Amino acid sequence: MRQHDVQELNRILFSALETSLVGTSGHDIINRLYHGIVVNQIVCKECKNVSERQEDFLDLTVAVKGVAGLEEALWNMYVEEEYFENDNLYRCGACDKLVEASKSAKLRKLPPFLTISLLRFNFDFEKCERYKETSCYTFPIQINLRPFCEQTELDDSEYMYELFSVIIHKGGCYGGHYHVYIRDVDELGNWQLQEEESNTVEDKVLRDTENAKEVENPLAVLKGILSEEESKQMPVDQLGQKLLEKKGMSWNKKYRKQYGALRKYLQNHPQVFQFSPDENKVGLKEKYHKLPFKSDSQGQDLQSPPQKNNVQWNLEKTSTTLRDSSAGCHWFDLNDSKVQPIKEKDIEKQFQGKESAYMLFYRKSQLKRPPEARGNPRYQIPEHLLNEMNAANTELQKKRAECDSASHGIDLHLHLSSCYKFHNGALHPSFTWKESIVDLTIDRRRTLGDLRQSVFQMLESWEGDMILSIAKPLPAGLHLYHSLDGDELTLDGIGLADGADIFVWNGKEVGGTKVLTGPDHEPVIVNVLRLAEYNEGGKGQHFTESQHIIPCSTELGALRRALAPSGGIILKNGSGLGKDTKNWEVLPEEDMKETVKSVGLTDGCSILILDSHDQSLVNVSNGNLTAFTYDISWLQVKNFCRTDAEEKQVKITTTIETVMSDIKIKAIQELQLEEELANDSCLRPVSGNGKLLSPVPEDYTVKEAELKMGSLLGLCHGKSPTSTQLFLYFIVGSDQHTGPEMEIVVEETASVRECLNLMLEKSGLSGDNWHLRRLDWCYEAGEALSQENATLKELNVCRGDTLVLTEGKLPPKGFLKIPIWWYKPLNHMEHQENARDQVNGVTCKMEALEVSPAGEYVQTDMGLCYAGSIEITGEASLEDLKIQAMTLPCGQEQIIPLPAFLRAWTVESKRPGKLLRNNKQQLNEYKLGARVEICIEPLQKEENLGPHELLLRVQMGIPGQRDYYHSTDLVWDISKECTTGALRQRVASHYCLPVDKIEIAKYFPEKFEWLPISSWTQQISKRKRKKKQESLQSAPYHLKDGDIIGVKNLLLDDTKDFSTVRDDVGKEKQRQLALEKKKSRQAERLQNHIFSEEKVNIKHRKPEVALSINVGVFR
Repeated sequence: MRQHDVQELNRILFSALETSLVGTSGHDIINRLYHGIVVNQIVCKECKNVSERQEDFLDLTVAVKGVAGLEEALWNMYVEEEYFENDNLYRCGACDKLVEASKSAKLRKLPPFLTISLLRFNFDFEKCERYKETSCYTFPIQINLRPFCEQTELDDSEYMYELFSVIIHKGGCYGGHYHVYIRDVDELGNWQLQEEESNTVEDKVLRDTENAKEVENPLAVLKGILSEEESKQMPVDQLGQKLLEKKGMSWNKKYRKQYGALRKYLQNHPQVFQFSPDENKVGLKEKYHKLPFKSDSQGQDLQSPPQKNNVQWNLEKTSTTLRDSSAGCHWFDLNDSKVQPIKEKDIEKQFQGKESAYMLFYRKSQLKRPPEARGNPRYQIPEHLLNEMNAANTELQKKRAECDSASHGIDLHLHLSSCYKFHNGALHPSFTWKESIVDLTIDRRRTLGDLRQSVFQMLESWEGDMILSIAKPLPAGLHLYHSLDGDELTLDGIGLADGADIFVWNGKEVGGTKVLTGPDHEPVIVNVLRLAEYNEGGKGQHFTESQHIIPCSTELGALRRALAPSGGIILKNGSGLGKDTKNWEVLPEEDMKETVKSVGLTDGCSILILDSHDQSLVNVSNGNLTAFTYDISWLQVKNFCRTDAEEKQVKITTTIETVMSDIKIKAIQELQLEEELANDSCLRPVSGNGKLLSPVPEDYTVKEAELKMGSLLGLCHGKSPTSTQLFLYFIVGSDQHTGPEMEIVVEETASVRECLNLMLEKSGLSGDNWHLRRLDWCYEAGEALSQENATLKELNVCRGDTLVLTEGKLPPKGFLKIPIWWYKPLNHMEHQENARDQVNGVTCKMEALEVSPAGEYVQTDMGLCYAGSIEITGEASLEDLKIQAMTLPCGQEQIIPLPAFLRAWTVESKRPGKLLRNNKQQLNEYKLGARVEICIEPLQKEENLGPHELLLRVQMGIPGQRDYYHSTDLVWDISKECTTGALRQRVASHYCLPVDKIEIAKYFPEKFEWLPISSWTQQISKRKRKKKQESLQSAPYHLKDGDIIGVKNLLLDDTKDFSTVRDDVGKEKQRQLALEKKKSRQAERLQNHIFSEEKVNIKHRKPEVALSINVGVFR
């Protein structure tokens, strides 16, 4: 929202009103109310010729700097004359020569409403900054404008104006806040000002007087001192002494901080003061000699302008008289949404300071409102407007009522005793919580009796007494506290908050059971632990756990008799299930008379009941446990041995230090299996998707096995590995989809060669042409285990890792084993004969559509055939690689004179990827990686592409057909620019066609889509519009070597569709494959859901969210 100066806003408002009233009876209302005329006159001293110029005004702008008040400012503007004399002469139009003249201004026409703007903001040319004038500037409540008018013969009432509004600015020159004082002319407002006590008023007046003395204008004080001097001049030092005698304070102490030195202050006001030639004396200028100065009761000097046109002003008398005549006026301060009444004398506070008057609004005193308008806001308002106002007020009252209800309304939850039953020390709903609660909204200002009456009305069938008690849902159930008394009290007064729970009952019993209320009888849920009768393995303890609800007023003795009738020891743990023995402490015999609450047992705390034969676990001397050192936990074990028709599942209670062998024995007993199975079985964790993970060594504890509470284990055939053995998965092939996943157990000290031989033996393979690789994060064969003599432990191979058994012998260290593919472009005849396999002018030797690892159909686009593999050192050059490729059988069939007649590409997704430039560059500098494959393309001539040359394959569309001629290579120099226009120019030059007669598009074979490349489709942001056009190597084209560019000759073919029939077929196959994948995923999710439902208390995993990373091109 734009911020306006209030004067500027006033003029904009007038302009908008005039525009909106065009063509109506009120089209000239602004001029009739606010328009005035100022006349500027220049009078020739010789021929008395008068030259005048009129100026219209809607508001007057008066100076503030160096002026004591409004009357003085108007006097300077419309009474004082400016003389043209000496070197500053005026050229008279009648005399036609330079003459002496006088210039003055007068008010020719006065408007009914006079708006005056005060120039509070000035510019300091020494500091080169704006500042706000905060000096004292007085203005009267009533003012007579006769001295400032051109015509003065009318009655005084025509010149009398009274103040009815003051706009006040609070702040500095760079910002602030406006508020306004407005006089209630028709007495429509509710003016009720609370009078202050007499002593407070006297103190306030005294403070205001002192503040006024501190900030009074020194200009008036100095003028008063000089005007009393007979000689009208005095030395500057004597003037400072006179000031000290009159004010009782020197200039330096009173004014220097704000106004500077006295001499400098006098020099800054040359329009008032004049110095003697030697600058030792100072006096008033001649025009100020006539001005008598009088001192008011507060010590302020009031200036009376000189007598003019037989009019003598006495501001002190006039101000007092006018103030008395308007003493009954009501004024209001409108400050945003805050409106408050003020006294008329409060206006005087806005004469000076940072919060001071900025605009004044006067109206003619003759403009009297008729008596019937006083206190009548509907006076002379048309009926249709009154109806609109009434409708708007009705709607406003409705909204106020709604807002009032929303701000004071509270929602109460009523619990009816007929819907509850009392058991286990707490109230529980007979049905669901939702059915047992009745919501009631009521105004917080209403009384408790109103609430009781509302409940009676809701429950028409209620009989007998009705008691309303504060309730609170606790973990153990609903508990009642104090009852609400005092029907005359408001709901807010008794502290009833929003969302409070109220229980409605008879105050005695619920369902025939007496209910104890109050905080001393709160029910507490306590976990009660007991030692189990079995303890297999000798390591760790087994416990049974149960929950009990106990009133907190129960004595510990009664609790022990209920839980341990035969006697025993009770230990408490304030943090629930303790992780350390120090959390447990014995409750001594002397505490048996204490209550549950007094010993600190709250919801979730645990107590351990030890019988007499278990008391050896406790060191009674210090009250701590000696053997209970482990957390209580539980696991699930499922039978995967399949000895029964169905797979059973049991829950086993454990601690974090329970040994896995104990868990296995307990599971076999619970599953009722043969004991001999313990020697030929193992426990394997089950993943969230149902996969069996690597077995856990039997000497591991639950903590060492990193099992969480509730984990699912599978009881499977086979011995579990020891702590020095590794359980590994391995697959044969390049990735996870090539063959089944197999399992093997090896020693962690075994070498890579030994592990490889074991895997070959288990998979039924033989030979030395194999090596091992890790499975990377993409579930593909990754880093090779090249150090065959290193142990698995040294290579950080961990339990559960998956290795890939890959065919091929690893090259020596420092060498690369690179598969070589040979690429042959098609000629035009092959293109015509084999239309079935064509893909935009290139026939595939491989299948035209391949299935990518992501499961999508992709187009291979190239005629590739496997030529073999070569071993070459990483320090060899690209030229050396091409020479070795020429020795392969496929290369020997070609007639290739030099390596420069070959082009080398990397192979990505079964098609050429990155073009390898610079035959002299070493292979290591290309950062090819261990699994790189190279595609070799024979050429008809030598080629040596530079770093700024882009190789594109362009193909011209066949007119009238959805097909293309065979592609040709186009080398494009992008050193200067890589923009749309440059590419269109290069393609047009290649085909010898006009630029505006071609259309080009880039082909995306993985999507079977064409993206047109045209200058008008290239979108440029406003911020970058002045910069050079975006490069085609960035989004959305990402132009690179080997990209296919389709060309349309608009002279022969006006269609702009670049797609082919093969593109339609490819898109359809991709769509069908996507549907099949979706169906398979749905079936897999359904199967996993069914599997997960068989588990008990297994926490469901959140679905995986796809992560998309977009990396921009940084240039």
